[in-house]
Formats: sequence, structure tokens, C-alpha cells
Amino acid sequence: MISRCTRRALTGIGLTSIREPISAGKLRAKKHGRRTIILPDDLRVWLERLPDARKPIVESPA
Repeated sequence: MISRCTRRALTGIGLTSIREPISAGKLRAKKHGRRTIILPDDLRVWLERLPDARKPIVESPA
């Protein structure tokens, strides 16, 4: 289980930005009482599916 503070420190992504993919079914999460729990493997899979920050440079044919 990853706490809210640890998750933010590891990813730099805030709580609101994490709740959106959970609601959309893109990030798997569990509930225990009022706590939302995200398992490390589920967070890693979601992060890996995010698009790259930069598009690769494609050279035009000469």
C-alpha cells in the first residue's frame, strides 16, 4: 500500500489527478473504510501507460 504522501513524493501527481483515473477505471484502487488504497504494482502499471512527455523526432525522408 502506498500512502497519499508517499504516492505524491514518488510521482509528483496530486490527489485530484489520481482520483480522475480511478473514477474512469484506468487506475485500480481498493477501499478500506474511507481510505483509498493503491497497490504499488497498480500505480506502476498506470504510470507506464501514460503517454511519453515528448514525441519522438521523426526525420522526413530526404
